[in-house]
Amino acid sequence: MTEASFFEHITQQFEDALPFVAYRKPQSSRLHSFYQEDDTIHEINDFTESGFVFAPFNDAKKTNIIPDRYHIQCDFTASSISQNNSEVVLPEEELSEMQAHFKLVQKGITTIKEGGLKKVVLSRKRTFPDALPNPIAVFQKLLHSYTAAFVYIWYHPKIGLWLGATPETLLQVKNRTLHTMSLAGTQRYVSNAKSSGGSKEKEEQQLVTDTIVSRLKSLTNDLTIGEIENHRAGNLLHLKTAISAHLDETTVRLQEIIKALHPTPAVCGLPIENAKTFITENENYDRSYYTGFLGELNLKSETNRSKTRRNVENLAYRSVKKNTHLFVNLRCMEHTAKGTQIYVGGGITAASIPEAEWEETRHKLETMGRVLF
Repeated sequence: MTEASFFEHITQQFEDALPFVAYRKPQSSRLHSFYQEDDTIHEINDFTESGFVFAPFNDAKKTNIIPDRYHIQCDFTASSISQNNSEVVLPEEELSEMQAHFKLVQKGITTIKEGGLKKVVLSRKRTFPDALPNPIAVFQKLLHSYTAAFVYIWYHPKIGLWLGATPETLLQVKNRTLHTMSLAGTQRYVSNAKSSGGSKEKEEQQLVTDTIVSRLKSLTNDLTIGEIENHRAGNLLHLKTAISAHLDETTVRLQEIIKALHPTPAVCGLPIENAKTFITENENYDRSYYTGFLGELNLKSETNRSKTRRNVENLAYRSVKKNTHLFVNLRCMEHTAKGTQIYVGGGITAASIPEAEWEETRHKLETMGRVLF
């Protein structure tokens, strides 16, 4: 399929109010789309299903899936989309919005110092009432602007319309190897900077890494923890640690791995249950699919095997494997009748400063806002 036909197809799906997802993986030139020919809502039962999964932050709520029945793909040429490299200046926010976030962050800091939490991730959303551009055009801008991110547009007429460019992998399972990452310690990207990590960022990053490792130890073998690296996503810089392990899929179900990892401390906090309760009681809005996860679930791939005499005799030229690649839904926006809502947040520790946390959310708003203005 040509690139033009691909975009025509997803545009028609949107105009016909039929579910679809279109996406491109990090550092890839391949576009994929799964779609439905009716508006049935399909839900996950036990993560043995196959297709594109879309899960909310609250794991007590239903997880949706677009089955892998209908699929198209094409090569994507980034140069075919014009790029806006200019700095984006967003409309000023109301003073009350800043004061409310200061109050929220300060309450988080106080709770941490009193021993109720080690870390909590606090978020907010900003609505741009007049920003209702063509969503397919926004998707194209995201594709061009964020080549190192997982870029997507997801639509279901009975659920909503979401777009994003997330830098964070929740997990990947391929050839019985599990890959995940710890991503935290966000700061604004500065050219030629050697590191994004001050003491606050490094503490936050280490808390996330230690928790992921401890939750995987009982489920995996040969756990490998990489070195801390800088990871750039647009105008932001994060600290990242790669984590991998051997996975025995005969004894450990994928559902158990997902439950162990979601939500990660990078989007929730520590201890997990305490942080979730604090978020629910104090953020004063529903995160919905922000800080949930999305991606390919149990997609089948065929691998050609070497044509030895034994394989020829057994007609065993190919092996079929299932691959899963899920991402945390960060750097995302939701289109509604009220306008475009961009979701942003940051990790709070005892060393956090409310003013600095406010600025971090402002920088994250700019990262997504540049495709709207």
